[in-house]
Amino acid sequence: MGVFNSISNQRVASTVLSLLGADKTEQMSQPIEEVTSFSKRDRVLMYNPDAIASWIYEKYRDYFKPLFENNPIELKMYSSLPPVTPVCFASMYSGLAPSVHGIQSYVKPILKCQTIFDLLPQKGKKVAIVSTEGDSISTIFLNRNIDYFIYKTKGECNKKALELMAIDKHDLIVLYNGDYDKAMHYFSPEGKPSLKALKENIATYSSLCDKAKEVWTDKKYAIAFAPDHGCHRWFKFLGNHGDDIVQDMNIMHFWTLN
Repeated sequence: MGVFNSISNQRVASTVLSLLGADKTEQMSQPIEEVTSFSKRDRVLMYNPDAIASWIYEKYRDYFKPLFENNPIELKMYSSLPPVTPVCFASMYSGLAPSVHGIQSYVKPILKCQTIFDLLPQKGKKVAIVSTEGDSISTIFLNRNIDYFIYKTKGECNKKALELMAIDKHDLIVLYNGDYDKAMHYFSPEGKPSLKALKENIATYSSLCDKAKEVWTDKKYAIAFAPDHGCHRWFKFLGNHGDDIVQDMNIMHFWTLN
């Protein structure tokens, strides 16, 4: 059956808040010490590629070599249950269990609870979400005092994130890419289109790190590669997720801190 990882994705919210000098709520999970042991950061960029599982990382570790050129901290994380996108991102950015934040299945209501997208603006921090239209991150966190950049394609999103880094008016940028998840569902987690998307996601992370070195020269920053959940092969030629199994629950997060 395998062993479940040890760090909950619910701890991401308080970690981001701590890095940017904001307080978490009493309900939120504790921050991740391996990250917050570093000093405060001027900028944080959360890159959220969808559905990249720990077992994919272990099996295709060579694909991740470009990521490790940026000397990241490697964290063995586990998803919220059920491991589906709106549940997991709601937990990741609220710091709360699904039974508390209220999304417990594949639905996309606007969250009513406190999230980092509420707490950071209250602290005077500027926040941007960059996501494809209709996806979870572009819907469940609406109606906050933040900037939304919602586009039809992944390419437009990635281009905008790089532009925002250069403009440098936001303390936190959250960038979502859903292409691996989409490919995985139709071609299996290891199908050629899926592995192509995986490589592109890793390349995107590298491009974000390169851009930070170029434009944030006078800033301390943190950039995270933070998928929401894993995946498993389904009916041989398809892929799926949503079960309480290590393939779906175990994920890897990587943090590069300058």
